[in-house]
Amino acid sequence: MVQPCQPGQIHWIQTMKIDYIKTICPYCGCGCGLILEVADGIIVNTRQDMDHPVSKGHLCMKGWNAHEFVHHPKRLTSPLLKINNQFQKISWDEAITLAMEKFKAAADTHGPDAVAGLSSARCSNEENYLFQKLIRAGFHTNNVDHCARLCHGPTAAAMTRALGSGAMTNSIDDFAGADCIIMFGSNAAETHPIIMGQIYEACAKGATLIVVDPRTTEPAKNAKFHLPVNFGADIPLINGMMRHILDCGLEDRSFVSQRTEGFEAMEQALELWPMERAAQISGISPEKIAQVAECYARAQNASIVFCMGITQHTCGTANVHAVCNLAMLCGQLGRPFTGINPLRGQNNVQGACDMGALPDFLPGYQGVTSPDVRSKFQAAWGTPLPVTPGLTVTEMTAGAGETVRALYIMAENPMMSDPDIHSVKNRLGKLDFLMVQDIFMTETARLADLVLPGACFAEKTGTFTSTERRVQLLRKAVSPPGEAMDDFSILCCLGKELGLDFNYTDPGQVMDEIAGLTPIYGGIGFSRLAPHGLQWPCVSQDDPGTPYLHHQTFSRGRGLFVVPDYTPPMEIPDPDYPFTLVTGRIFCHYHTGTMTRRSPTLSQESSTPFVQIHPQDAQVSGIVQGDGVRVSTRRGSIVLSARLTRDVKPGSLFVPFHFAEAPANALTHEALDPVSKIPEFKACAARLEREDKYDKQGA
Repeated sequence: MVQPCQPGQIHWIQTMKIDYIKTICPYCGCGCGLILEVADGIIVNTRQDMDHPVSKGHLCMKGWNAHEFVHHPKRLTSPLLKINNQFQKISWDEAITLAMEKFKAAADTHGPDAVAGLSSARCSNEENYLFQKLIRAGFHTNNVDHCARLCHGPTAAAMTRALGSGAMTNSIDDFAGADCIIMFGSNAAETHPIIMGQIYEACAKGATLIVVDPRTTEPAKNAKFHLPVNFGADIPLINGMMRHILDCGLEDRSFVSQRTEGFEAMEQALELWPMERAAQISGISPEKIAQVAECYARAQNASIVFCMGITQHTCGTANVHAVCNLAMLCGQLGRPFTGINPLRGQNNVQGACDMGALPDFLPGYQGVTSPDVRSKFQAAWGTPLPVTPGLTVTEMTAGAGETVRALYIMAENPMMSDPDIHSVKNRLGKLDFLMVQDIFMTETARLADLVLPGACFAEKTGTFTSTERRVQLLRKAVSPPGEAMDDFSILCCLGKELGLDFNYTDPGQVMDEIAGLTPIYGGIGFSRLAPHGLQWPCVSQDDPGTPYLHHQTFSRGRGLFVVPDYTPPMEIPDPDYPFTLVTGRIFCHYHTGTMTRRSPTLSQESSTPFVQIHPQDAQVSGIVQGDGVRVSTRRGSIVLSARLTRDVKPGSLFVPFHFAEAPANALTHEALDPVSKIPEFKACAARLEREDKYDKQGA
């Protein structure tokens, strides 16, 4: 049998017929186009799609190697039932029947809200739609959520309230036409490289790049202004900028008066933020705050980019409100090359939100509490629907074994992605029944009572929605391994077992149902998505899609200024834990490492967990490059390799969260933003010690 190319091998086998399958990258939210080369049922290579409107023939390291994990020998290939703490193979019929018996028993005994489900940012739109429909129509609960809660929950909460839509307002192409770009808490060079290329293109044309980030990232090194803001102090910085803009008369008064509301309260609140106070709390000099404020306000077309550095705080929702306030104050919305642009971190996290994999929204951000919305979906689905919003990811975990008795997890890995994973493990162990559906035996799947083998991106048909709201076709290239099934088929089997009308023959039927119930997807169907998709809102069959939002009016009517309450990080350094720990991603890995760490090329690039330490702190602790160190917080400790770098501030540590052998989320705490319920991943108190027993060779 033909084998996939390995690193360093010369591609190709001349005598074998090759099929070229156009599809979409399974990693970040850029939505880049891939071409998979298939021979004898095996993907042997990935190449770029030269015609794709986003990637334009470019790919990052992850994209170039997107095929490498597909045929990994440790793929799940059959349903597995845990008996006496050992997994044993069972048939699909047994698995489907058992699963629904367990979930029905939990609902019948403890009530419908004893059942909960985690949907997936890595599955298709159609699969996410079916998942939330299964939970709502099958078990009559709104306990459905997914990992957007852990990244852009504050984005959805704040932007929906302020603007009427929680999505990226503009298109990726618009970055190249901006003359000022502010990046808040985003290291797009590593997390969204194709987008960073567009930003660098703008810089080459003369645009001013401003990077607000405590770390000195690659974008910070290439920016005209780098503002190494104190941890969690973005609101003081932005309020200081807004106060200076008003003092200088640089606001767009026409835009504010004609298109917004709530400005008077905001203007009054800014009286409490003189430049001196903003500078003292943010750690940025008054002169620098004034410079960047004037640069943004005077720009003809200015764009804001933000990511986890803004959202993953206990004040994450307030942070995003501050960003919205700044853009509205200067009228930098509703036009090309402007906007507020949260970068989605996973391939279909935007789509999973669009499809209603959220506890308070049905598909298309239609509120579960609205009688008219429920009536429409009840008529289409033929069953009553629950009224009360359900539990979030973190609330499901907190209630496991108590309010939540049976949990269905599809392609999520909370044992790596949730905060304080020691507590997560303990709580998941208290469930009456845990079912995990995935492509590998993840850290979460190992805890499950029943494991179902799903399919990866290359083994299914459907759609993904990228960070710029572009709905694109995903094309099947190969079959899933062994008895594994695509997630669409698994969900149809589960739904039919419950007696639901899940007699779909293909994902295109599901998208037609989505379009009929979801106005922003009203004009989207598989027949319209070739070659490169459509950007929602796309409301009718003759609608070409929408490259930028809020042109003449906001989705909510007038934009709303919301005064953001500043609160410092919940846990600050003290004598026992004198460092601030920050977690995040690195260039060659993705999320919990389930796919990238099974890619030979990507794993070889970075195979060892590490912590970044400022040389000044390392010297005090007697640590040199490559030493083993123990990083501890009040939740636990991990051992890693020391990397000395001035890219982190003195007194701070950076740990990537991709490595199961040293999981960063064994250290993070469960303090939540009160509105969006996102954990504060970007700041907690930590201690650093040299680990003399560390095995450098084995690391």
